[in-house]
Amino acid sequence: MRTYAGHSTAEASNELYRRNLAKGQTGLSVAFDLPTQTGYDPDHVLARGEVGRVGVPVSHVGDMRRLFQDIPLDRTNTSMTINATAMWLLALYQVVAEEQGADVAALQGTTQNDIVKEYLSRGTHVFPPGPSLRLTTDMIAYTVNRIPKWNPINICSYHLQEAGATPVQEIAYAMSTAIAVLDSVFASGQVPEDRKGDVVGRISFFVNAGVRFVEEMCKMRAFGRIWDQVTRERYGIGDPRQRRFRYGVQVNSLGLTEAQPENNVQRIVLEMLAVTLSKDARARAVQLPAWNEALGLPRPWDQQWSLRVQQVLAHESDLLEYDDLFAGSHVVEEKVASLTAEALAEIEHIERLGGAMAAVESGYLKSQLVASHAERRARIESGEQKIVGVNCYEGTEPSPLTADLDTAIMTVDPANEASVAQAVRDWRTARDAPHAGADTPHADPPAAEALRLLKEAAGGDANLMEATLECARAGVTTGEWAEALREVFGEFRAPTGVSSAPVAVAPEHGSDLARVRADVERTAAELGLGTGGRLRLLVGKPGLDGHSNGAEQIAVRARDAGFEVVYQGIRLTPEQIVSAAVAEDVHCVGLSILSGSHAQLVPDVLERLRAAGAEASPGPSGPGDTPIPVIVGGIIPSADAEALRTAGVAAVFTPKDFGITEIIGRIVNEIRTANKLDPLEVPA
Repeated sequence: MRTYAGHSTAEASNELYRRNLAKGQTGLSVAFDLPTQTGYDPDHVLARGEVGRVGVPVSHVGDMRRLFQDIPLDRTNTSMTINATAMWLLALYQVVAEEQGADVAALQGTTQNDIVKEYLSRGTHVFPPGPSLRLTTDMIAYTVNRIPKWNPINICSYHLQEAGATPVQEIAYAMSTAIAVLDSVFASGQVPEDRKGDVVGRISFFVNAGVRFVEEMCKMRAFGRIWDQVTRERYGIGDPRQRRFRYGVQVNSLGLTEAQPENNVQRIVLEMLAVTLSKDARARAVQLPAWNEALGLPRPWDQQWSLRVQQVLAHESDLLEYDDLFAGSHVVEEKVASLTAEALAEIEHIERLGGAMAAVESGYLKSQLVASHAERRARIESGEQKIVGVNCYEGTEPSPLTADLDTAIMTVDPANEASVAQAVRDWRTARDAPHAGADTPHADPPAAEALRLLKEAAGGDANLMEATLECARAGVTTGEWAEALREVFGEFRAPTGVSSAPVAVAPEHGSDLARVRADVERTAAELGLGTGGRLRLLVGKPGLDGHSNGAEQIAVRARDAGFEVVYQGIRLTPEQIVSAAVAEDVHCVGLSILSGSHAQLVPDVLERLRAAGAEASPGPSGPGDTPIPVIVGGIIPSADAEALRTAGVAAVFTPKDFGITEIIGRIVNEIRTANKLDPLEVPA
């Protein structure tokens, strides 16, 4: 039983962990902040606004010491949600365990370490697919030989469902990832033939459980059936215990609503039942989101509520006392067989494309997810897929839970970032200062030498774990480790999937989309863009927030409404966004931020637009010669939304604004208002 936690600083997160363990939590699930996940130090330009927001910043071994102070690592099961920099964080964890006097071979836990889903849905990838697979391969080989109780990879289909995957896609893409990883490990020659079962036996999965209870429960049975078949037939694993489908779960966050957020509690309970009720497909570990995740960062009390939900099921109900309740069900067996057959067919298709890594690089997997998500959004907007409190039963009594929205979520002190950034600068200075009595006072500092050896190893074919451990011991920082590997491996910008996504909502005559498309064409004509001229919308993702699902759906619908869309993907600086807006002569800039960094990054974009002579909506300096309205979407508390509008943002959209076509219509009107044209009627 876990809650996914970490924020602000290592010290604050350590206090939270010890408090949660005292409440009955039986494992730790560490959330790292976005700079740590993407290989940047807190004082890097891309880390602005992101330090300590969605997790804990860990920049070096000193931070890791403070994170686990007074928590004995040889008696703790720790799950770390970390991918591109997984090898680095495992090395820091091992070094701290050694300092505690722990037997490294006794360490238990999991590093997520699934880079494929980062390319597809979560956006914290750093290196290209080939080098990333090498890092994963080296970690698996190292842990199997040195930390045998550690789960070195957690194949993560959770984020695929968050990005719109159907159950079939979730199964197929996760299994294709596992196949790519196992093929690489066994081809590397680092694991003897007689230990292949040990590798397979340490592979674990992290899945999503949505609100469609029967389908989700059957999905888990299909997952187990396919994994057993693949490991037995493809890899020859004879021991059924090593073929067991070992999975943890976080239930669905995509379906959590900002409207009537109290309804999220029953959604969470129903989703938890899908992965606990069926003994033959029961999760080994469950972590639940909080009821207010769609509003912002949950408070400790909200996390406690989620933990208590699990404890009531485990200790008060009788659900865990019986054999499988669904064995022999014709309905369940039929659904499981259908999901299994369809998923196997998709796995075979991906194999024909060259495997999971090739399907990432070609953009096939991403475009499929963007299309599936677009279809889901279209069903919600049409009312075909009902969401209580959102598109039906919208009337509500005032909620005491959200009477004061500004206290219904946790906030991170913005001053925290400056102190953390200064702390890492101080660490580097102290680390590299000459030490009295050194044998070779003019030699390179140990950190510089460790980084040189890391790059040398990366340029060859050695296992990178040993060089990474030496970097950790020498006090190298997260940003330095990642930058050294960037120099050797390069960086990777994943395909966005937007241009190749099919039309999800046809602009049929008389439809809302058809009316908005007509408004787009009329506005382009009134602005004198000429025959065939189109309005241009720049969709930008400033900072390190890689959750691009919302941005992609806006981009696809705007494209279908007749806009020319400029979308360069994730991880851009405000400078890059403004430069693109000016160069492309766009009519509107849309910024998507879900990490909470909007308060710092959005005003920066506004000021840079003003400085470039492309004034956003009227702000303190008055309208510019070429007005470009700026709109913002994300998980933005009401007080922050008001502050953004005061700063000059034309409109703010949050998860309650689920009608994408309506949003596009409102964007058209913001363009018209900025250009002193009369507004048009927007479809409701």
